[in-house]
Amino acid sequence: MDAISFVHEQVTQKQDFPDFRAGDTVVVDYKIIEGDKSRIQSFRGDVIQIKGEGLTKTFTVRKMSNGVGVERIFPISSPNIDSIKVIKHGKVRRSRLFYLRDRVGKKARIKERRI
Repeated sequence: MDAISFVHEQVTQKQDFPDFRAGDTVVVDYKIIEGDKSRIQSFRGDVIQIKGEGLTKTFTVRKMSNGVGVERIFPISSPNIDSIKVIKHGKVRRSRLFYLRDRVGKKARIKERRI
């Protein structure tokens, strides 16, 4: 084990999140801090990529809001992530779903994977 991974393990606490992959529909409950107040905001969308490894892993979630695509990148080891819930498992053949940015309507759907 190298020094960087050892320090990462000592500094951050381990959170138990469900296993998900690209194509899955997830709800990420994220803590928003505004001044001295904090609240939890839900972000529901499709995972279009998972990047990195270990504690530096990030995942990108894309949703449509009033006809505009909104993408947000979440670090998996962030203390501001309250919970992650997997709503639907998607059936895709790639690990990066950037082609969804160009699709509109029914073409942008992801088929559901039976488990």
